[in-house]
Amino acid sequence: MSKNSVPRVGFVSLGCPKAASDAESILTRLRAEGYEVASQYDGADLVVVNTCGFIDAAVEESLDAIGEALAENGKVIVTGCLGAKKDGDGRGIVEQVHPKVLAVTGPHATEEVMTAVHQYLPKPHDPFTDLVPPQGVRLTPDHYAYLKISEGCNHRCSFCIIPSLRGDLVSRPIHDVLREAETLVNAGVNELLVISQDTSAYGVDVKYRTGFVEGRPVKTKLYDLCRELSQLDVWVRLHYVYPYPSVDDIIPLMADGLILPYLDVPFQHANPRILKAMKRPANAENNLERIRRWREICPDITIRSTFITGFPGETEAEFEELLQFLDEAKLDRVGAFAYSPVEGATANELPGALPDEVREERKRRLMEFQEDISTQRLEEKIGREIVVIVDQIDPEEGAICRSEGDAPEIDGLVIVPEGGEMEVGKFYQVRVTDCDVHDLYAEPVWAEE
Repeated sequence: MSKNSVPRVGFVSLGCPKAASDAESILTRLRAEGYEVASQYDGADLVVVNTCGFIDAAVEESLDAIGEALAENGKVIVTGCLGAKKDGDGRGIVEQVHPKVLAVTGPHATEEVMTAVHQYLPKPHDPFTDLVPPQGVRLTPDHYAYLKISEGCNHRCSFCIIPSLRGDLVSRPIHDVLREAETLVNAGVNELLVISQDTSAYGVDVKYRTGFVEGRPVKTKLYDLCRELSQLDVWVRLHYVYPYPSVDDIIPLMADGLILPYLDVPFQHANPRILKAMKRPANAENNLERIRRWREICPDITIRSTFITGFPGETEAEFEELLQFLDEAKLDRVGAFAYSPVEGATANELPGALPDEVREERKRRLMEFQEDISTQRLEEKIGREIVVIVDQIDPEEGAICRSEGDAPEIDGLVIVPEGGEMEVGKFYQVRVTDCDVHDLYAEPVWAEE
């Protein structure tokens, strides 16, 4: 144990925002029980590595991180999606590659992680629970936070193994979600990023059960959740929103300024045959028509999406159909992944596997095609006044901000060279002066006053 007799735990967190939310829960418990969180391997009594196991690159990164922690510290507990991943014989991937780890758990396993920590590093006899702020320990900056509303997923997309790692959909009680949101806002958070595996499906598993919030009946449903969150007077941003018809009901809330006019919708492809092979929910929906209606209701809506190129059996004509969809949809932000066979995914058994170079070449073509569209969408904002939130102040670049259409770490920035006097986490009115492929440039409105 460390010289000051207070047990110290190192923490490495990899993967998506859902994994980060799991990490925050573990860190909060560690602090609540009196453990200190070490910033370096050699200052820790043991290390917890929170892993990702979705695609091959993430698996490799996680295994490397575990190996580094073992080499630098020697005592390692593994949690997260890779911890739940097995080979064809049912043997754990982590245990095979790194047999010296102390314990392995899957995702969303705070209790199991804490049990392992207690076994190898007993908690202090008199923990000071007041060491933990009401909002818990977070990995994000003080001014924004992820709000996870459910765990798991009911879909069985053929390229995905998330349900086998995280299980079926389990929606959090709406009063718990709203209580956490209020606590975060009271602690100074100005932007809530709503996340889950399938945000649109919130409440499906409990048949939209009615909960009670401060004595008021509120349904466990995304629309009702958004309406309640809008009362907190902060930015509310929705991620991982599948294009179900029910999403149409939320767009008027955006048009009225109650939640951010922003949708992160994982369309994945445009060709009906490929979508069916992917076993995507809402694969029969007319998404172009849906996007058109959304923009009619809320002209300023920002739509971002992700797509997979080179899915097994994808023909050149079907890929061209995807490019045509992008041309017509005029999405604001797009990310793309070349199809990667994930061990355990049923898509691996589909005929027509494409060579790596074809998958990557189509990804490159898609991103180059989308660049012009994204740039045009940004150019339309030049001359307009918009509201931004400040993420950081850079001595050379000025204020590094984001607009309503920019989620942290995945979308663009709004750079305000004359914004050195702005404050991190605050909202400001700026005028857009220029843009490049990804970012906007602006001047503070006060500069003319």
